[in-house]
Amino acid sequence: MFNLVIFGAPGSGKGTQSEKLIDRYGLTHISTGEVLRKEIAAGSDLGKIADSYISKGHLIPDELMVRILAAEVDRLTPSSKGFIFDGFPRTIPQAEELTRLLEKRGQKLHAVIGLEVPDDELTSRLINRGKSSGRADDNPETIKNRLDVYHSTTSPLRDYYIKDGIYKAIHGLGSVDDIFSRISSHVDPVVKE
Repeated sequence: MFNLVIFGAPGSGKGTQSEKLIDRYGLTHISTGEVLRKEIAAGSDLGKIADSYISKGHLIPDELMVRILAAEVDRLTPSSKGFIFDGFPRTIPQAEELTRLLEKRGQKLHAVIGLEVPDDELTSRLINRGKSSGRADDNPETIKNRLDVYHSTTSPLRDYYIKDGIYKAIHGLGSVDDIFSRISSHVDPVVKE
């Protein structure tokens, strides 16, 4: 199985590029946000526990997020060629947990695709997305806060994965196809290993 993390700030194009990765490599996309919404809607035990945090505006503890993610990986593994993890990990302890989760299943993380986009471009993209989608969280003040949180808590993962030798920095400006071509030039050789 081939596993990767798609990594980048809000508005960097993770969802768009994930779709292209799915098409090209036959991977299964696991978005932690979607998984949480599904568990909550299904009323599962894990979903009820997750909802008790989310409904109060609290972050879900790492241990619970890893349990939910592990259940999703186990459910999807029989029909998957590998996974794209989107929205996880967000911290170094979560990265360590993801490594353990995969190792317990005889798998590993092969690449971390880092979509690198300047903050002014991210802000512009998110404001435009808010205009077309009506998303309330795509406004200048919230965008600034989201980017601040990203830079302070999530971006240290970049250095962590650089040390691990699996971080692939991708210049995230240009057309969708140009960006995907850059991603493919890094992923193709790893898939063939």
